Amino acid sequence: MSKKTILLVDDDIDLLENTAYMIKSMGFDVVTAEDGQDAVLKYKDINPDLTIMDVKMPKMDGFDAFFKIKQFDSEAKVVLITAFAVDEKKHLKAKSMSLVTTLNKPYSFEQLEEVVTAHA
Repeated sequence: MSKKTILLVDDDIDLLENTAYMIKSMGFDVVTAEDGQDAVLKYKDINPDLTIMDVKMPKMDGFDAFFKIKQFDSEAKVVLITAFAVDEKKHLKAKSMSLVTTLNKPYSFEQLEEVVTAHA
């Protein structure tokens, strides 16, 4: 059985690297992207089992990237992460399009592990 792949997207490089390390330690392959545009391109390339994506990023935010990924793959499993209050209208639209969940920063290893193992 091949390893499951997680697409991890965040413009905070330290957080991106730390989170990638945590997910790899759970036994998953991790592909990273630093903005929403890159995330959409990489999603189409690798078709990950789960995408974990920051909301607030340059070029394209997490919601817009989520909507683009969902247009491409309606079955996509996406978790959004944020340290800020989210745009309620976009959040409701995302939930209606099967957003898996939203994780608030800072999140613990346990919270991350719970989400990844439950949905990947």
